[in-house]
Amino acid sequence: SAFTFTALARSGGIPIFLACVYVILCVMALACHAKTTFTDPGSVPQAAVPNERMRREMGTPDSPLSMCSQCQTFKPPFSHHCRICNRCVSRMDHHCPWMNNCVGVGNMKHFILFLVYTWSCSVFSLLLLGWNYFMCSDEDCAFNVFLTQLVRLVTILSLGALLFTSSMIMNVTFGLMTGIGTIDRLKKKANDTIGDAVEEPIPLKDVFGIGAYWTFLFPIDPIFDNYDQVMGFSTPQRLLREETKGDPMKMNSPSGVSKDMLSI
Repeated sequence: SAFTFTALARSGGIPIFLACVYVILCVMALACHAKTTFTDPGSVPQAAVPNERMRREMGTPDSPLSMCSQCQTFKPPFSHHCRICNRCVSRMDHHCPWMNNCVGVGNMKHFILFLVYTWSCSVFSLLLLGWNYFMCSDEDCAFNVFLTQLVRLVTILSLGALLFTSSMIMNVTFGLMTGIGTIDRLKKKANDTIGDAVEEPIPLKDVFGIGAYWTFLFPIDPIFDNYDQVMGFSTPQRLLREETKGDPMKMNSPSGVSKDMLSI
């Protein structure tokens, strides 16, 4: 589609500035797609342990801590075991075949940006091509036979992408507003317990991080205010580092804790 708009701009069918805007949107969509594909979605490591808050709130007979029967590790709340990736993913929404990766807490931001930029590309192309089709009144803006076929192909692709991304954006928005991911929602619908949901909305800072607002628009890994709380688990090294952060004397305690361990 970017090639089509570049060809249209070179032929004078559309303004060069508008073609540049479309190409930039396409580049951002592709960058977010790649980032979603190659970013860890939030895999739960073998050494994962519940943090102190989870131990206090969940480590009771009425609310025991969960273990994954496949990974044989701690299973954080709202996490699921992906049979395709063969791993547990924290706050897993679904496994996306288009990304060849799960969508979880680690790459949710990049996935949302991909949907938004792809939706923007689709709307922009349909508006621009539609304006040209209905408002073209002279030969200067008319397309030749080859470009006409490309425009028809781009129009069909844009319509399909618009419908798909609109559906996915509504799906993700519902998940953020209710705190119920796609897998959990399907399970609750199957069990007819969607009305009994106790999940809380997911704050935007748990998706886009606490960085500057301009970072929200780019496929940059977010910085979380409380990493363990967002991920839903901790590790012995991180717990140990938190315990010794306020008491430097523990660095030389008889327990054998070394600075090398704390730097992991």
